[in-house]
Amino acid sequence: MHIVLVEPEIPANTGNIARTCAATGSILHLVRPLGFSTDDKHLKRAGLDYWHLVEIHYHDSFEEVRRLYPRHRFYFLSTRGIHLYSEVRYGPDDFLVFGKETQGLPADLLSANRDYTLRIPMREGTTRSLNLANSVALVLYEALRQQGFPGLR
Repeated sequence: MHIVLVEPEIPANTGNIARTCAATGSILHLVRPLGFSTDDKHLKRAGLDYWHLVEIHYHDSFEEVRRLYPRHRFYFLSTRGIHLYSEVRYGPDDFLVFGKETQGLPADLLSANRDYTLRIPMREGTTRSLNLANSVALVLYEALRQQGFPGLR
């Protein structure tokens, strides 16, 4: 599985997501600009000593990600998604795309990919959304469950 974070802002969220990717063998794609530095000093200060266990790709735009992986399916997670994340049949090479913590994914990206937008159900009026790292873990583990947790014990 591939996890794409479009312009993530909070290093602790990205760190938690990287840990989830390390635990599951998922590939992490970070789309710039990032709201933090990924140099060794900053990573160690944030306690991300497992960063080397994650396959990470850096991209200058989301369009670059699409260009590099033209034959893959992309699912876009948003509170405005039209399908529940649990209604999809995921494949091992699918991409799960998440937006920045404060704004989510851009409206034009969601409208251009409307049929592939997913949401996590929540009670109305309680919160804007779940924490980004929690959302990634929830959807990723559903996708892996459907595939029989390949390579996991």
